[in-house]
Amino acid sequence: MSRRTGKPSYLSSRSDSRRQRITRLAAAGAGLVVAASMLGGGIGYGIGRPDATEASIADLRRAEAKRDLQQIADLTALARRTSDQISPVLAALGAGRTTGPAPDPGQARQWQQAVRAAAEPFANPPSGTTATNVARGGLRSAVDQAAVAVDTYALAANSPSADRKALTDLAARQATLAATTWSVAATQLDQVNIDAGHGHQHVYLDTGKDSGALTPDQEAEGTGG
Repeated sequence: MSRRTGKPSYLSSRSDSRRQRITRLAAAGAGLVVAASMLGGGIGYGIGRPDATEASIADLRRAEAKRDLQQIADLTALARRTSDQISPVLAALGAGRTTGPAPDPGQARQWQQAVRAAAEPFANPPSGTTATNVARGGLRSAVDQAAVAVDTYALAANSPSADRKALTDLAARQATLAATTWSVAATQLDQVNIDAGHGHQHVYLDTGKDSGALTPDQEAEGTGG
């Protein structure tokens, strides 16, 4: 009876070498998968994490938002003070078109001083957001127009009597334009306050209801923010 034999040694060696290569390839593949996963995670983290420039921009935006909130509060307070200063002047000029007395030089000088004082705080405005700058610019323009109306009245007061009526009427028209411009700016300021969370802030001039200016809405002060 013949003796059983196993595989030839050269076949066994070849088979063992193949298994070793497969094992090494599998290990290498697994290593590549792990490395790719780690690399992908690192890239994702690097992409998701804000760099120094993005962080600086975010800090600047937060600082700008905080600064603008204070500017809005300051501008609203200034608008209230200015309204108290120029409302009586514009109301008197508007009424003077048809029913007012002859222009008085002394009164003209007083009004010029009052409007000049009202304009001073707007001389060097800070830089804010576009919406706040628009409100501030509108208020300043209204004060400038009020100054022109008062100067026209002063001119009427120092002109021959034949020219006074026309100049007084012109001053009244300019006063109406100033009040209308203010009302537009006041509406913008109201919206800026709402957007900032301060609620409605109605800072309109008290110049009568026939000026054609915008008027405040019916919402209560401080609501809607």
